[in-house]
Amino acid sequence: MDTLQNMRVFIRVVEAGSFTAAAQSLDSTTGAMSRAVSELEAHLRTRLLNRSTRRLALTPAGERYLKRCSQILADVDSAEEEASCAHERPAGALRMHSFASIGQQYVLPAISRYRALHPEVTVELTLSQRMPDLFEGSSDVSVVTAASLPNSDLVSHQLGSSCSILCASPAYVHTHGAPRAPADLAHHDCLILKTPTAPAHEWVLEGPEGSIEMQVDGPVQVNIAESLAVAIREGMGIGMLPVYAAIEGLRNGSLVRVLPQHILQKNHVYALYPSRKFVDAKTKTWVEFLRAHLPQVIARDMALLEELTQEQLVDSAAISTPDALAASQKG
Repeated sequence: MDTLQNMRVFIRVVEAGSFTAAAQSLDSTTGAMSRAVSELEAHLRTRLLNRSTRRLALTPAGERYLKRCSQILADVDSAEEEASCAHERPAGALRMHSFASIGQQYVLPAISRYRALHPEVTVELTLSQRMPDLFEGSSDVSVVTAASLPNSDLVSHQLGSSCSILCASPAYVHTHGAPRAPADLAHHDCLILKTPTAPAHEWVLEGPEGSIEMQVDGPVQVNIAESLAVAIREGMGIGMLPVYAAIEGLRNGSLVRVLPQHILQKNHVYALYPSRKFVDAKTKTWVEFLRAHLPQVIARDMALLEELTQEQLVDSAAISTPDALAASQKG
């Protein structure tokens, strides 16, 4: 028995004043109307309508039930409208997860721009180094970095590609010198960044000589790139930073790139969410916004890295010329 539909028929029969009139308004038959009300009465084990050949009249139980039915169906209609609007208009709380560093550097600025377009959406952002179980329902969308994704039922969109680089502070380089080849790292303090995407003590450098794997260790280990950047700026050693966590320090001079012809940890940036079916408007528009916005931001930072690296190489070459060295020694 479809109780809600029978409730609707019951209300319509009362409003129309007869089974026949109700059937005409609902494009049904008089028999179907009568059966629906009879099913309700049998289910409730009480009479709702007193029937005669000329008129229908509500019983006392029918009057009470009519009021309840009206309230229930109004609530159902409201709930359906609200849920339907969720697929049409971005509104309500959007629960997001992101790996910590990319969340601070890319996701938070993106949220600001997204909310300027959709101010009715509120955001709950969780920054974590662990991947959440999106099927559990704690987050609607996750932004992560990975060399590749394992097979799963999650929907994924690649938003761009980035990498990590080796950085030190100007003071560290002035005191200890800069490594000229990957093997020189054995004579330096290497600061460790523990991430969910790669072994912490294994650096794989990609450069002109190909791929070089190195086991590294050092006095400091952290799990957030921004914290490692602080340790590097304080002169504690050489560390591996994602480009998006290093770019501002390179631009303002608080960091310098070492072994600038080498990169580490080539990763893709992904947006993940559980299903393609019945995706609500806030999730859909957020993912669409990320797909339009983040590739441009990531490409901008990679281009800026190349520009800053070329400037650094030119400056280093100028300093290392015989005339420059003679001038520095004379000074």
